[in-house]
Amino acid sequence: MSMGSQSLTGRVAVVTGASRGIGRAIALALARAGADLVLASKTVEPHPKLPGTLGDVAREVEALGRRALVVPTDVRFEDQIANLARRTLDTFGHVDILINNAGALWWRPVLETPVKRFDLVMGVNARAAFLCAQALLPSMIERRWGHIVNLSPPIDMRKLSGHVAYFMSKYGMTMLTLGLAEEVRAHNVAVHSLWPATVIESQATINYQVGTPAQWRKAEILADATLLIVSRPPSARTAQALIDEDLLRAEGVTDFDRYKCVPDGTPLRIDFLPTV
Repeated sequence: MSMGSQSLTGRVAVVTGASRGIGRAIALALARAGADLVLASKTVEPHPKLPGTLGDVAREVEALGRRALVVPTDVRFEDQIANLARRTLDTFGHVDILINNAGALWWRPVLETPVKRFDLVMGVNARAAFLCAQALLPSMIERRWGHIVNLSPPIDMRKLSGHVAYFMSKYGMTMLTLGLAEEVRAHNVAVHSLWPATVIESQATINYQVGTPAQWRKAEILADATLLIVSRPPSARTAQALIDEDLLRAEGVTDFDRYKCVPDGTPLRIDFLPTV
Protein backbone atom coordinates (compact mmCIF):
# COMPACT_ATOMS: atom_id res chain seq x y z
CA MET A 1 0.00 0.00 0.00
CA SER A 2 1.27 3.47 -0.84
CA MET A 3 0.66 7.02 0.32
CA GLY A 4 0.06 5.94 3.90
CA SER A 5 -3.25 4.21 3.19
CA GLN A 6 -4.43 1.37 5.40
CA SER A 7 -5.02 -2.29 4.61
CA LEU A 8 -8.52 -3.25 3.53
CA THR A 9 -8.23 -6.76 4.90
CA GLY A 10 -11.64 -7.89 6.11
CA ARG A 11 -13.47 -5.33 3.98
CA VAL A 12 -15.96 -6.31 1.28
CA ALA A 13 -16.28 -4.14 -1.84
CA VAL A 14 -18.97 -4.19 -4.51
CA VAL A 15 -17.89 -2.89 -7.93
CA THR A 16 -20.39 -2.39 -10.75
CA GLY A 17 -19.22 -2.49 -14.35
CA ALA A 18 -16.39 -4.72 -13.14
CA SER A 19 -15.75 -6.86 -16.21
CA ARG A 20 -13.26 -4.55 -17.92
CA GLY A 21 -11.61 -1.15 -18.00
CA ILE A 22 -11.97 1.15 -15.02
CA GLY A 23 -14.12 -1.29 -13.02
CA ARG A 24 -11.57 -4.08 -13.43
CA ALA A 25 -8.68 -1.79 -12.47
CA ILE A 26 -10.48 -0.61 -9.34
CA ALA A 27 -11.44 -4.16 -8.35
CA LEU A 28 -7.84 -5.35 -8.64
CA ALA A 29 -6.50 -2.38 -6.68
CA LEU A 30 -8.94 -3.12 -3.86
CA ALA A 31 -7.99 -6.80 -3.92
CA ARG A 32 -4.29 -5.95 -3.67
CA ALA A 33 -5.14 -3.88 -0.61
CA GLY A 34 -6.82 -6.89 1.01
CA ALA A 35 -10.51 -6.50 0.19
CA ASP A 36 -12.79 -9.28 -0.97
CA LEU A 37 -14.72 -8.40 -4.12
CA VAL A 38 -18.27 -8.65 -5.38
CA LEU A 39 -18.09 -8.20 -9.15
CA ALA A 40 -21.22 -7.00 -10.93
CA SER A 41 -21.69 -6.55 -14.67
CA LYS A 42 -23.76 -7.72 -17.61
CA THR A 43 -20.78 -9.43 -19.29
CA VAL A 44 -20.54 -13.01 -18.09
CA GLU A 45 -19.92 -14.80 -21.39
CA PRO A 46 -17.19 -13.65 -23.80
CA HIS A 47 -18.44 -10.89 -26.10
CA PRO A 48 -17.30 -10.86 -29.74
CA LYS A 49 -16.62 -7.11 -29.66
CA LEU A 50 -15.73 -6.49 -25.99
CA PRO A 51 -12.75 -7.83 -24.03
CA GLY A 52 -13.09 -9.37 -20.59
CA THR A 53 -15.73 -11.10 -18.49
CA LEU A 54 -16.61 -11.15 -14.80
CA GLY A 55 -15.07 -14.60 -14.61
CA ASP A 56 -11.77 -13.30 -15.94
CA VAL A 57 -11.64 -10.56 -13.31
CA ALA A 58 -12.70 -13.00 -10.57
CA ARG A 59 -9.75 -15.23 -11.43
CA GLU A 60 -7.41 -12.23 -11.25
CA VAL A 61 -8.80 -11.30 -7.84
CA GLU A 62 -8.39 -14.86 -6.58
CA ALA A 63 -4.82 -14.96 -7.89
CA LEU A 64 -4.15 -12.06 -5.51
CA GLY A 65 -5.35 -14.22 -2.61
CA ARG A 66 -8.76 -12.61 -2.17
CA ARG A 67 -12.28 -13.99 -2.52
CA ALA A 68 -14.42 -12.99 -5.50
CA LEU A 69 -18.17 -13.32 -5.93
CA VAL A 70 -19.53 -12.95 -9.46
CA VAL A 71 -23.09 -11.59 -9.66
CA PRO A 72 -24.38 -10.99 -13.21
CA THR A 73 -26.24 -7.69 -12.93
CA ASP A 74 -27.91 -5.28 -15.30
CA VAL A 75 -28.09 -2.21 -13.08
CA ARG A 76 -31.09 -0.85 -14.99
CA PHE A 77 -33.30 -3.34 -13.16
CA GLU A 78 -34.26 -3.00 -9.52
CA ASP A 79 -34.74 -6.74 -8.99
CA GLN A 80 -31.22 -7.46 -10.21
CA ILE A 81 -29.78 -4.86 -7.83
CA ALA A 82 -31.79 -6.44 -4.99
CA ASN A 83 -30.31 -9.80 -5.98
CA LEU A 84 -26.81 -8.26 -5.95
CA ALA A 85 -27.34 -7.02 -2.39
CA ARG A 86 -28.87 -10.31 -1.24
CA ARG A 87 -26.08 -12.47 -2.65
CA THR A 88 -23.42 -10.15 -1.24
CA LEU A 89 -24.86 -10.41 2.28
CA ASP A 90 -25.52 -14.13 1.99
CA THR A 91 -21.92 -14.77 0.97
CA PHE A 92 -19.93 -12.26 3.03
CA GLY A 93 -22.36 -11.14 5.72
CA HIS A 94 -21.71 -7.46 5.16
CA VAL A 95 -20.51 -4.84 2.69
CA ASP A 96 -18.15 -1.95 3.37
CA ILE A 97 -17.46 -0.33 0.00
CA LEU A 98 -19.63 0.39 -3.04
CA ILE A 99 -18.10 1.59 -6.29
CA ASN A 100 -20.80 2.85 -8.68
CA ASN A 101 -18.72 2.51 -11.84
CA ALA A 102 -21.18 1.12 -14.39
CA GLY A 103 -21.92 3.84 -16.90
CA ALA A 104 -23.56 4.69 -20.20
CA LEU A 105 -22.36 7.38 -22.59
CA TRP A 106 -24.32 9.60 -24.99
CA TRP A 107 -22.81 12.88 -26.17
CA ARG A 108 -25.50 14.38 -28.37
CA PRO A 109 -27.79 17.44 -28.30
CA VAL A 110 -31.39 17.12 -27.12
CA LEU A 111 -32.82 16.85 -30.65
CA GLU A 112 -30.41 13.98 -31.38
CA THR A 113 -31.29 12.03 -28.25
CA PRO A 114 -33.93 9.30 -28.72
CA VAL A 115 -36.01 8.46 -25.67
CA LYS A 116 -34.36 5.06 -25.38
CA ARG A 117 -30.94 6.73 -25.14
CA PHE A 118 -32.19 9.18 -22.54
CA ASP A 119 -33.62 6.30 -20.53
CA LEU A 120 -30.37 4.35 -20.89
CA VAL A 121 -28.07 7.03 -19.50
CA MET A 122 -30.48 7.96 -16.74
CA GLY A 123 -31.04 4.31 -15.82
CA VAL A 124 -27.43 3.15 -15.85
CA ASN A 125 -25.96 6.30 -14.34
CA ALA A 126 -28.15 8.23 -11.89
CA ARG A 127 -30.89 5.70 -11.15
CA ALA A 128 -28.58 2.71 -10.72
CA ALA A 129 -26.24 4.58 -8.38
CA PHE A 130 -29.23 5.62 -6.28
CA LEU A 131 -30.64 2.08 -6.11
CA CYS A 132 -27.29 0.41 -5.40
CA ALA A 133 -26.63 2.82 -2.56
CA GLN A 134 -30.14 2.28 -1.20
CA ALA A 135 -29.72 -1.52 -1.30
CA LEU A 136 -26.28 -1.69 0.32
CA LEU A 137 -26.34 1.18 2.81
CA PRO A 138 -28.13 -0.70 5.64
CA SER A 139 -25.13 -3.02 6.10
CA MET A 140 -22.71 -0.08 6.23
CA ILE A 141 -24.90 1.77 8.71
CA GLU A 142 -25.21 -1.30 10.90
CA ARG A 143 -21.42 -1.70 11.05
CA ARG A 144 -20.85 2.07 11.29
CA TRP A 145 -18.25 2.03 8.51
CA GLY A 146 -18.63 2.52 4.80
CA HIS A 147 -17.57 4.26 1.62
CA ILE A 148 -19.60 4.87 -1.53
CA VAL A 149 -17.74 6.16 -4.58
CA ASN A 150 -19.74 7.42 -7.56
CA LEU A 151 -17.81 7.82 -10.80
CA SER A 152 -19.21 11.26 -11.61
CA PRO A 153 -17.85 14.79 -12.16
CA PRO A 154 -17.94 18.05 -10.27
CA ILE A 155 -21.02 19.97 -11.39
CA ASP A 156 -20.15 22.45 -14.14
CA MET A 157 -23.19 23.88 -15.88
CA ARG A 158 -21.05 25.07 -18.81
CA LYS A 159 -20.79 21.46 -19.97
CA LEU A 160 -24.54 20.84 -20.25
CA SER A 161 -25.19 22.28 -23.69
CA GLY A 162 -24.71 19.64 -26.36
CA HIS A 163 -24.62 16.81 -23.82
CA VAL A 164 -27.79 17.41 -21.82
CA ALA A 165 -28.97 13.84 -21.25
CA TYR A 166 -25.51 12.57 -20.34
CA PHE A 167 -24.72 15.31 -17.84
CA MET A 168 -28.21 15.22 -16.35
CA SER A 169 -27.45 11.60 -15.50
CA LYS A 170 -23.88 12.16 -14.32
CA TYR A 171 -24.66 15.29 -12.31
CA GLY A 172 -27.52 13.29 -10.80
CA MET A 173 -24.88 10.92 -9.43
CA THR A 174 -22.94 13.87 -8.02
CA MET A 175 -26.09 15.26 -6.41
CA LEU A 176 -26.55 11.81 -4.84
CA THR A 177 -23.04 12.16 -3.44
CA LEU A 178 -23.64 15.59 -1.96
CA GLY A 179 -27.06 14.85 -0.49
CA LEU A 180 -26.56 11.29 0.73
CA ALA A 181 -23.25 12.16 2.37
CA GLU A 182 -25.09 14.43 4.80
CA GLU A 183 -27.80 11.85 5.44
CA VAL A 184 -25.31 9.16 6.51
CA ARG A 185 -22.45 11.22 7.95
CA ALA A 186 -23.56 10.46 11.51
CA HIS A 187 -23.34 6.72 10.76
CA ASN A 188 -19.64 6.95 9.78
CA VAL A 189 -20.43 6.32 6.13
CA ALA A 190 -18.80 8.59 3.52
CA VAL A 191 -19.99 9.29 -0.01
CA HIS A 192 -17.69 10.61 -2.73
CA SER A 193 -17.65 11.44 -6.41
CA LEU A 194 -14.49 10.78 -8.43
CA TRP A 195 -13.70 11.89 -11.96
CA PRO A 196 -10.60 11.78 -14.18
CA ALA A 197 -8.62 14.88 -15.12
CA THR A 198 -7.88 13.37 -18.52
CA VAL A 199 -9.41 10.91 -20.95
CA ILE A 200 -9.02 7.34 -19.67
CA GLU A 201 -8.51 4.29 -21.86
CA SER A 202 -11.83 2.43 -21.87
CA GLN A 203 -14.30 0.86 -24.25
CA ALA A 204 -16.22 4.15 -24.24
CA THR A 205 -13.22 6.18 -25.42
CA ILE A 206 -12.40 3.52 -27.99
CA ASN A 207 -15.94 3.22 -29.32
CA TYR A 208 -16.52 6.98 -29.41
CA GLN A 209 -13.04 7.56 -30.84
CA VAL A 210 -12.24 10.11 -28.15
CA GLY A 211 -8.65 10.85 -29.03
CA THR A 212 -5.93 8.24 -29.55
CA PRO A 213 -3.88 6.05 -27.16
CA ALA A 214 -1.25 8.79 -27.07
CA GLN A 215 -3.91 11.03 -25.48
CA TRP A 216 -5.15 8.55 -22.88
CA ARG A 217 -4.19 7.61 -19.36
CA LYS A 218 -4.50 4.10 -18.00
CA ALA A 219 -7.44 3.22 -15.77
CA GLU A 220 -4.97 2.59 -12.96
CA ILE A 221 -4.92 6.31 -12.11
CA LEU A 222 -8.60 6.15 -11.15
CA ALA A 223 -7.97 2.88 -9.31
CA ASP A 224 -5.17 4.46 -7.26
CA ALA A 225 -7.35 7.47 -6.46
CA THR A 226 -10.24 5.21 -5.43
CA LEU A 227 -7.96 3.19 -3.18
CA LEU A 228 -6.72 6.37 -1.56
CA ILE A 229 -10.29 7.39 -0.77
CA VAL A 230 -11.62 4.12 0.64
CA SER A 231 -8.54 3.13 2.63
CA ARG A 232 -8.95 6.15 4.88
CA PRO A 233 -11.53 6.35 7.70
CA PRO A 234 -14.93 7.56 6.44
CA SER A 235 -14.60 10.52 8.76
CA ALA A 236 -11.51 11.72 6.86
CA ARG A 237 -13.53 13.20 3.99
CA THR A 238 -17.02 13.05 2.55
CA ALA A 239 -19.44 15.00 0.31
CA GLN A 240 -16.75 15.94 -2.19
CA ALA A 241 -16.51 15.72 -5.98
CA LEU A 242 -12.86 14.82 -6.44
CA ILE A 243 -10.54 14.80 -9.47
CA ASP A 244 -8.10 11.88 -9.60
CA GLU A 245 -4.97 13.89 -10.41
CA ASP A 246 -5.72 16.62 -7.87
CA LEU A 247 -6.33 14.05 -5.15
CA LEU A 248 -3.11 12.19 -5.89
CA ARG A 249 -1.05 15.39 -6.11
CA ALA A 250 -2.38 16.44 -2.71
CA GLU A 251 -0.98 13.16 -1.36
CA GLY A 252 2.46 13.86 -2.79
CA VAL A 253 2.30 12.01 -6.10
CA THR A 254 4.39 13.82 -8.74
CA ASP A 255 5.05 11.14 -11.36
CA PHE A 256 2.06 10.85 -13.66
CA ASP A 257 4.02 9.57 -16.65
CA ARG A 258 3.51 6.00 -15.45
CA TYR A 259 -0.20 6.37 -16.14
CA LYS A 260 0.28 7.27 -19.82
CA CYS A 261 -0.87 4.68 -22.35
CA VAL A 262 1.95 5.82 -24.64
CA PRO A 263 5.22 6.80 -22.88
CA ASP A 264 5.75 10.00 -24.90
CA GLY A 265 2.04 10.79 -25.18
CA THR A 266 0.19 13.88 -23.97
CA PRO A 267 -3.03 13.01 -22.08
CA LEU A 268 -6.07 14.95 -23.27
CA ARG A 269 -7.70 16.98 -20.52
CA ILE A 270 -11.42 16.40 -19.97
CA ASP A 271 -11.91 20.12 -20.57
CA PHE A 272 -11.70 19.31 -24.28
CA LEU A 273 -15.48 18.81 -24.17
CA PRO A 274 -16.93 21.66 -26.20
CA THR A 275 -19.46 24.13 -24.89
CA VAL A 276 -22.04 24.93 -27.56
